[in-house]
Amino acid sequence: MGGGAGEKITAVPTLETARLRLRPFTLADAALVQELAGDRRVAEPTLTIPHPYPAGLAEQWIGTHAANAAEGRIYTFAIERQSDRALLGAISITLATPHRRAEIGYWLGVAYWNQGYMSEAARRVTAFGFADLGLYRVQATCYPRNPASARVMEHIGMQREGLLRGYVWKVGAPEDVLLYAILRADWEKGG
Repeated sequence: MGGGAGEKITAVPTLETARLRLRPFTLADAALVQELAGDRRVAEPTLTIPHPYPAGLAEQWIGTHAANAAEGRIYTFAIERQSDRALLGAISITLATPHRRAEIGYWLGVAYWNQGYMSEAARRVTAFGFADLGLYRVQATCYPRNPASARVMEHIGMQREGLLRGYVWKVGAPEDVLLYAILRADWEKGG
């Protein structure tokens, strides 16, 4: 990705890591998105994935990505394994541009858990935020009952900043969330 901070990025770019290719979703991914994200074990610890996962929702969701990127609001990436082009999950970075801040969110198909894929993807998207989007802060949240997500945040150098009590509503009840973040200066020092 060229250009660096200050150049407006108007489409979801393709980013690479040693094992992964983070690319724009296409409508051809919809059936697999529905299958992977529709697993109760994937949906339950996330705020925005419904269970059961309705037919047509994946296509609708994918259909929002280009406009969100064009407006510089959200960049959503398909996480694809380099070796066999398998779709593993998704990661997004949602900007709060006036504050030079963004939040990452992610999910991964159950078959791909505990293999370091999400830490690798999150590290790359965080680097994209700092290097290409000119951010000062990248943050993420997770439910306290989701220690695997918290470990991803810790692996990429984020620090736990606190517990936000009753911060979100899920399935008609308040939920606490843990807040993690990393600042540009910390990132530049190696997390």
